[in-house]
Amino acid sequence: MATGIRDKVAIIGMGCTRFGERWDVGAEELMLEAFEEGLTDAGIAPADIQAAWFGTCMDEVNVGKTAMPLATTLRLPMIPVTRVENYCATGTEAFRGACYAVASGAYDICLALGVEKLKDTGYGGLPAGGSNTGSLMWQWWPNLTAPGSFAQLASAYAAKYRIPDADLKRAMAHVSAKSHENGALNPKAHLQKKVSEDQVMAAPIVAHPLGLFDCCGVSDGSACAIVTTPEIAQKMGKKDFVSVKALQLALSSGEEIGFNDWDGDHFMTTAKCSTEAYKEAGIDNPREEISMMELHDCFSITELVTYEDLHISQRGRAVHDIMDGFYDRGGQVPCQIDGGLKCFGHPIGASGLRMLYEMYLQFHGRAGERQIQNPQLGMTHNLGGFPFQNICSIAIVGKYKG
Repeated sequence: MATGIRDKVAIIGMGCTRFGERWDVGAEELMLEAFEEGLTDAGIAPADIQAAWFGTCMDEVNVGKTAMPLATTLRLPMIPVTRVENYCATGTEAFRGACYAVASGAYDICLALGVEKLKDTGYGGLPAGGSNTGSLMWQWWPNLTAPGSFAQLASAYAAKYRIPDADLKRAMAHVSAKSHENGALNPKAHLQKKVSEDQVMAAPIVAHPLGLFDCCGVSDGSACAIVTTPEIAQKMGKKDFVSVKALQLALSSGEEIGFNDWDGDHFMTTAKCSTEAYKEAGIDNPREEISMMELHDCFSITELVTYEDLHISQRGRAVHDIMDGFYDRGGQVPCQIDGGLKCFGHPIGASGLRMLYEMYLQFHGRAGERQIQNPQLGMTHNLGGFPFQNICSIAIVGKYKG
């Protein structure tokens, strides 16, 4: 019977670049920037790493299709290196591979690194045309844009729960303003300026009801994690290290748009994935037990709806929790403490690891002005695709209690 990997994996080092329009460097320099911080943090040498997982999604122009760029750039000494890609869950997928490897006993110390250099490739939020199955979608539905489909999510959500347009827009504005307030305290964020709810409300509309400040941007960045087992971490002299409580992944089969059991108002993968993650982590009441979160806020409505899919806010009640400050930095379950995708942008291969980096800093008391008090459990969430046919990955981490 499957038991999961709860407390079988220790994170002993992490690194993260500054995210932004990094015109001055290439993907290789970003990889090195994150890796060097991670190595120093872990207190190990490159030769100590026995296997690595490399996450990159849209950046084949700069990085290519294989794992060779990670091996050559980091001078990894003839070890197995695997490239992974799973849409917006790519960074967490690299982390999952490294964690499963040490949990299985196959390796002692493994690396997960994700990178994306989107600005130089001209990436603007949509995949390039081609002959593959994914690009055919754009030929059949040329008006199906990311802002447009998530705007439909907002409309469906508001209609189902009879939420007035003004109330929904105000709650989404609070979501964005909250993230910008946190991002302003983070020197590694792409955007480091506060915005008010009124500024968010007054911004140009991209796809009603989503305005400019409801959408995350496009950035370059890299992040990494070095993992081992708790037993090895203790032998290395590590104390109060962060351990993995749960890692779950759920991919849509498309059934939500083939039958009449989905109203287009939420993410079925997240609801399923979070249930399995809580079971693996031994969490009975996430609203009371989760200390902090980093969610996939590609749009403010995505974050809002995800609160409910994670079973933290009741269905139809996320608007009220948001306006009550429940998810603010000083609230009961702070969310996007580092600024989120809203302030970091979304270099796809790096985002999942960047989220874990903030959890890691918080557990070690290194988050500076963003630091919250005595966190016990942190959760990260990635969502790839669209409100229909999407990918959800969830990681739950916390202080090791042997």
